[in-house]
Amino acid sequence: MGMALAVHRFTADQFHRMGEAGVFHEGDRVELIDGQIIEMTPIGPRHAGCVKELAGLLYRATGGRVVLSVQDPLVLGTHQAPEPDVAVLERRPGGYRTRHPGPDDVLLVIEVADTSVEYDRSTKIPRYARAGVPEAWLVNLPAEVIEVYRGPVGGRYTGTNTVSRGATIQPLELPGVELTVDEILG
Repeated sequence: MGMALAVHRFTADQFHRMGEAGVFHEGDRVELIDGQIIEMTPIGPRHAGCVKELAGLLYRATGGRVVLSVQDPLVLGTHQAPEPDVAVLERRPGGYRTRHPGPDDVLLVIEVADTSVEYDRSTKIPRYARAGVPEAWLVNLPAEVIEVYRGPVGGRYTGTNTVSRGATIQPLELPGVELTVDEILG
């Protein structure tokens, strides 16, 4: 019988200090999930193009009244610091220069998935629900649909909906904003 090995769970603070200390290289795609440093899948052109288009669409549709965070850390708790593809944040005095945004700052989080659909759906979306993020979208590129998750209660989203080409989406926390699935998918 072997000896049980202890697993060290990093905190979001430790994770970010490692980044500042140069433990990760520029361009390393890592995030903190349940205290573990997870290497994210490389970004292909379809994924990258969709993220760029989404950022542009949201910027134009919101008229700059929000902050758009693209592939930046979001601190969801002591051991959670994912890097969603797009997070739409409340505008705060002084911006986010002294701290990373947390769940109370988020209006909408969007994950774009080409090869990571199942990981995003089963790992990241539930963590956004547990943190109380009001709405999460999973842009499922292979299926050409957008999965919309809303109403976090007890750590789960109570409302889920899948929208296809030809449909529009109106983010709950962004009154007057309407995007088409076709614009997002390209």
